[in-house]
Amino acid sequence: MAQTDMDSGEDGGGGGEPEVIAKTSVLGGFTESTEIRALISSLPVVHENIVTLESAIERFLVIMDRYQEQPHLLDPHLEWMLNLLLELIRSEQSPPLLVHLGFKFLYIISKVRGYKIFMQLFPHEVADVQPVLDLLCRQDPRDPETWETRYMLLLWLSMTCLIPFDLSRLDGHLTSDPSQTREPIMDRILAIAKSYLMVTDKSRDAASVLVSKFVTRPDVKLKRLGDFLDWSLTTISQASDQTMGGTVILDGALQSLAQLFKHGKRDDFLQYAPVVLQCLDQCHVAESSQATLRKLGVKLVQRLGLTFLKPRLAKWRYQRGSRSLAANLSLSQSGSTVQAVSPDMETQSQEEDYDIPEEVENVIEQLLGGLKDKETIVRWSAAKGIGRVTGRLPRELADEVVGSVLDCFSFQETDNAWHGGCLALAELGRRGLLVPSRLPDVVPLILKALVYDEKRGACSVGSNVRDAACYVCWAFARAYEPTELKPFVTQIACALVITAVFDRNINCRRAASAAFQENVGRQGTFPYGIDIVVAADYFAVGNLNNCYLSISVYIASFPEYTRPMIDHLVAMKINHWDGVIRQLATKALHNLTPQAPDYMATTVMPQLLPIALGIDLHSRHGAILASAEISHALYKLANQNNRPVTELISSDCVDGLKSIHQRLFDRKQYRGFGGELMRPAVCSLIENMSLSKMPFKDDPVITGWQWLIDDTLKSLHLISPGPRDGIKEAAVSALAALCEQYYQPQPGMADPQMQEVLVSQYIAGLKSTEVLTRCGSALALGSLPRFMIHGKLHQILSGLQQSCSQREVCFTEARRDAAKAMAQVCVTSGVSAQGGSDSVVCEGNVSAVYGALLDCMTDYTLDSRGDVGAWVREAAMTSLMEVTLCVVGTAPQLLSPDLVNGMMCSLAQQSAEKIDRYRAHAGSVFVRLLHSNNPAVPHIPHREELLAIFPTEGAEGLNWNAPSQAFPHITQLLRLPQYQYHTLLGLTVSVGGLTESTVRFSSQSLFDHLMLIQQDAAALGQFSETLLHVFRDNLRNDRVSIPFLKMLDQMLARACFDTFTTDQDHQFCVDLLSLCKEEIKKSKDTQKLRSAIAVFCGLIQFQGEVRKKVLFQLLLLLCHPFPVIRKTTASQV
Repeated sequence: MAQTDMDSGEDGGGGGEPEVIAKTSVLGGFTESTEIRALISSLPVVHENIVTLESAIERFLVIMDRYQEQPHLLDPHLEWMLNLLLELIRSEQSPPLLVHLGFKFLYIISKVRGYKIFMQLFPHEVADVQPVLDLLCRQDPRDPETWETRYMLLLWLSMTCLIPFDLSRLDGHLTSDPSQTREPIMDRILAIAKSYLMVTDKSRDAASVLVSKFVTRPDVKLKRLGDFLDWSLTTISQASDQTMGGTVILDGALQSLAQLFKHGKRDDFLQYAPVVLQCLDQCHVAESSQATLRKLGVKLVQRLGLTFLKPRLAKWRYQRGSRSLAANLSLSQSGSTVQAVSPDMETQSQEEDYDIPEEVENVIEQLLGGLKDKETIVRWSAAKGIGRVTGRLPRELADEVVGSVLDCFSFQETDNAWHGGCLALAELGRRGLLVPSRLPDVVPLILKALVYDEKRGACSVGSNVRDAACYVCWAFARAYEPTELKPFVTQIACALVITAVFDRNINCRRAASAAFQENVGRQGTFPYGIDIVVAADYFAVGNLNNCYLSISVYIASFPEYTRPMIDHLVAMKINHWDGVIRQLATKALHNLTPQAPDYMATTVMPQLLPIALGIDLHSRHGAILASAEISHALYKLANQNNRPVTELISSDCVDGLKSIHQRLFDRKQYRGFGGELMRPAVCSLIENMSLSKMPFKDDPVITGWQWLIDDTLKSLHLISPGPRDGIKEAAVSALAALCEQYYQPQPGMADPQMQEVLVSQYIAGLKSTEVLTRCGSALALGSLPRFMIHGKLHQILSGLQQSCSQREVCFTEARRDAAKAMAQVCVTSGVSAQGGSDSVVCEGNVSAVYGALLDCMTDYTLDSRGDVGAWVREAAMTSLMEVTLCVVGTAPQLLSPDLVNGMMCSLAQQSAEKIDRYRAHAGSVFVRLLHSNNPAVPHIPHREELLAIFPTEGAEGLNWNAPSQAFPHITQLLRLPQYQYHTLLGLTVSVGGLTESTVRFSSQSLFDHLMLIQQDAAALGQFSETLLHVFRDNLRNDRVSIPFLKMLDQMLARACFDTFTTDQDHQFCVDLLSLCKEEIKKSKDTQKLRSAIAVFCGLIQFQGEVRKKVLFQLLLLLCHPFPVIRKTTASQV
């Protein structure tokens, strides 16, 4: 059963396991037979038109490609499809284009079903030989458009060559007329085959098939075999793989020889095999730079080896009693066993008593060399060759071959050799050529291959080795009886589970899962096999986070797997080159600690502490994170039993954890690139030590930890952009935990000295010239616990408000983080209507908080990165929601109608703007506040009308990111007087924007609203006043004024103000004209001027004196200094 891979690509996606819908591509049968029949029948008509022709080909391809994974479903229908197409091809009325089209369809079918099956259906009677040969002779081998025709004709000719008559009978009396010389059919076919072996398209493959069928005929073999082999060897020796043409010629010759030695009889080819092998050695095909040629060389060498050896099945091979899974299961239920077949030793010795040609040693040597090739296709071919040749060798020689394969698993060898060795072992095992006595040597190597990972520069190699090792385990499950593998079951099971759960590569995880499943089914001896197969199936192991944080915990609950999994994480994953893997490994160790707390405390922790101070940067980083996570997990366990963590962790380990910071500081390892890893790691250590309530109060190490946090927040600008945010978050989290544990002498009381120092320091940091120092200081203030804020709230809020109000472009990120911090401080300090403004949010400071956040909602700063002010607006929206919900929950009377009105109007404006992400965020906040009912937000203007527009039931289904869904709802706010101005202001930048979908849906929704109020003079008048108000407030503000002019042009073009055109000099038109004149006065912005021209042209529809003024403005623009403006005016007037 084939399954569609539903993995979305990045393998290590965040969060837990996503909801995966498994879609199978299993088809019940060929359901499109009627459509295919109609499609083929219509070819004589559709081929004349290029459009219908391409459509027919595309449709045929789409249908056929559905059956790529289940081509056997086509078998009952192949014959009638072939006959329909051959009828078109053979018809004398068919033009050449239709003939080529028929062969194209035949090729598509053969591609899906496979040429070996499909070619057997071609008619192959004596009468077919001459027509096929003549049609093939008429083809142009260099025509790139008709290669499918030549390919299929060569395959057809390959079948017609199998007629059981001497080909000379088809020649007739060639010599009856001396004036005419006709070439014998045998020579014609051979000449065509040779010529097509040298072409550059796929016909070359079909030509090699033709050679294998034709030259092995008894009559051709007697007359032409030697000549053809001479021609092939001469071609190989004379061609060079350094040129494209030479590579093509070598490819064709090697393919044809490989096919010949595969399909020909051993007795016929044995005499030529040494010569061919010698030619290959002399031409150094194995050293070619072309992977395809090396693969064909290996393929030909293995066929030569099989020719040298007698075709027989080795009697000494291991034969499992039954390969049927159903039989195995039924036998296991009945309690009986099927014994492996052991050969009779006497018979075996008699079978092996024959001489092995000395050329076989050369063949095996080349195949072993092919196992180490740099290309997978060569290694795979060599592995299959090793399996085939070894199956014909005596036991002693076969054992030597196995020994040579095992030599590939040396740490002096490259990953290519390991991969080739795994493939070879799998082939040997599948064929029963790896006897059970070799398993003690093989299994340890496979276990090493399952975790093979060699670092190369900034990444590593070895995923192909691990994948191949999983294939070996899969093959062994099918090859051996459970009794043979029983001594190795625990090792193999643990290794496969570790690979399935912890491997970085998704293909390796899935391969290991499949191999484990195969072993559970075939062997039946893997501990807790069924449970693990269900938990770690193909889809479950697709998500890396899910593997490390969820599946691993479940599997580790089975005692056989617990310690191996922990040991693997400590030995292989906390020092991994990929930082994501290191962090996931440490979190996994945290989750696995409850399964083996004593082992973690007494064995793992002492192992990690020396590594945490070691030389290797990645190991040091992973070990510090791991020791921190394990310590916290041990604290949780101790806390459940009301015991201190020091009872679980030894004093030596506690001292080691405490000394990490000072040792790194003394070695200056917080500097440079290494510091970018050490700083967040030690910050994580600080956080976990604080959460674990380690007995470090008043210890000098606390001062060192505080220095690290402060220094990190001050030097963020010296850190690379990539890891910067992660380091900042780690430092802020560490500060919060450190304050909570070590700066609180009594519950709820802060250390006054530290409180003064930290608050003053971070408020001073808000005024730094470095924007990142401001960001760090703001977030640090936001993370302070309540007792640290108590008595300093006014000072902190004043500093944050001042930071929010500085509109310099370079401090955008600082304003964003200050807005976030303001909400955090307010939520942490709490709300009290009668409290002091220095301790809680109260009547004395709530207006200032809302004022600062609402001011942030108007931040539209632009720089080279675009609308960076949107970061500030997004943070302000989130903060407004958090503060509002906090205030409403405790003291809703603090919220005045003006504050709520300003907040809701600002959110309505943001909900109508053009950037999808921020529109969606504003909309979700707006709806959340509207629907909040525990208790409800007071004083929301037009609450009932809003609930009608955004009902509670349908709010979750509204996709604010989609303009087609958002704008029809948003424009309904234009009916509500309180929201009309801000909604129209937001819609202006959307309707006059650049994004096609946003412009289309926003303008459509706006014009739908205008059509509804056309007959309502009061509503239209109110709307026009609001429109002028928006324009007046944003004169010379290009962010709004240019989109406004574009929107106005669309409104005038759609006759939205038709009711005003009947009045002489309507005030709306007069005001609009004066505002437009003011907007373009002394402007050199061509975009603005061109938009204004369109508006002036629209204003001509109004009557009275205003029309003359508009025409006068257009005449002035006809004389504008810019040619593009003159041209635009002339074309629109």
